[in-house]
Amino acid sequence: MDDFLAARSQMALSLGFHIIFSCIGMVMPFFMAVSHFIYLRTGNENYKNITQAWSKGVAIFFATGAVSGTVLSFELGLLWPGFMKEAGPIFGMPFSLEGTAFFIEAIALGFYLYGWNRFNRWFHWFTGVVVGISGIASGILVVAANSWMNSPSGFTFKDGVYTNIDPIKAMFNPGWFSQALHMTIAAFAATGFAVAGVHALMIFRKKNIAFHSIAFKIAAVFGIAAALLQPLSGDISAKFVAKTQPAKLAAMEAHFETGNNVPLIVGGIPDEKAKKIKYAIKLPGLLSLMIHGTTDGVVTGLDKFDKRDQPPVAVTHYAFQIMVALGMLMMAMGLLYIFAAWKKPDLLRAPWFLKLFIFATPVGFIAVEAGWTVTEVGRQPWIINGIMRTADAVTPMPGIAWSFYLFTAVYFTLSLAVIFLLQRQIKMVPEIYDVHAKPQMV
Repeated sequence: MDDFLAARSQMALSLGFHIIFSCIGMVMPFFMAVSHFIYLRTGNENYKNITQAWSKGVAIFFATGAVSGTVLSFELGLLWPGFMKEAGPIFGMPFSLEGTAFFIEAIALGFYLYGWNRFNRWFHWFTGVVVGISGIASGILVVAANSWMNSPSGFTFKDGVYTNIDPIKAMFNPGWFSQALHMTIAAFAATGFAVAGVHALMIFRKKNIAFHSIAFKIAAVFGIAAALLQPLSGDISAKFVAKTQPAKLAAMEAHFETGNNVPLIVGGIPDEKAKKIKYAIKLPGLLSLMIHGTTDGVVTGLDKFDKRDQPPVAVTHYAFQIMVALGMLMMAMGLLYIFAAWKKPDLLRAPWFLKLFIFATPVGFIAVEAGWTVTEVGRQPWIINGIMRTADAVTPMPGIAWSFYLFTAVYFTLSLAVIFLLQRQIKMVPEIYDVHAKPQMV
């Protein structure tokens, strides 16, 4: 493995792990806050038990997210010094503000974890809300920095020199809203389905059914709402990508030739040498219609870009197809849940229905990983779109492959530790005060 590939692989590995920790850390506090609010309003001890159990999970993911995020911040400087030298003064502000949000989140989480029976009960609840808001703010700020790499702004670039730097404009670059919206909704969908799947497994095993039924409902409602909203944010993102990164869109769709009345591709195997896609389902004119509002709209193909400026087509296309397919699966499950809750509540306790959600536990995070692959691989060969190539930003330091192997071991060890802690936490779920309570699935 050469050093350039090792540096990219190490960054991909770090981001791949961190994005799961950060998504859960962003979203779980809102589940916790909803459960705590219902407890304060009703006095139902089941909700208090759920809140306390979830708060311990939040603490686990906060700690692991802090570790993996710190590693990423060092990797930016160590692996990509050429990038940080030029880009640091331009897009550094969101990282600085993210640090502030992180400290606020840490303080609020400390208040929340140790504030039971010590603070005013509504102030205590509010500290949990602050944890969630700070986590969302951190995620949005990091995504703003990443979106700057996709749609750089806030500076003038001429003759290899960056001038007229405006950090505010760089932070609120043209792509920050669409990318932050899409990522935030994806985090809610992925975390909602994952948490619902864990509680569905406990219900299926007939463990503390009243407790897990309530927890399942809260997580499922969040996840389903996000899954149903995600196509709207996806449409906004796709239109923006078509405007600012046409090569990425062409790779996503394996669209080789520029033209109008372009079909939407479903599935297929790209053949980059023959410049065509095999075995795909083609929906006539739909891509042109989705991007331009008319089938006469022209969609730029890969033929308009020099070979050295084209992203890897196969990886980008497969990742995009996986993301869309899993997103559609979550939407279908959401509609099924709504139908069951409305018309046939007994379905919500059916073994096959629980198995469906158990199966879907990792689906949202697989979709998130696939979407992040589209974002990063689809931008290649650029680290700053259209301005700096990734190969020009990598460190000249030799031996990066060994660093990649070491960090791979560290991250897998960290993942095993998280799994162990979560399994232990699930086994320690308290018994329900009212063991005869009827499961609340709707």
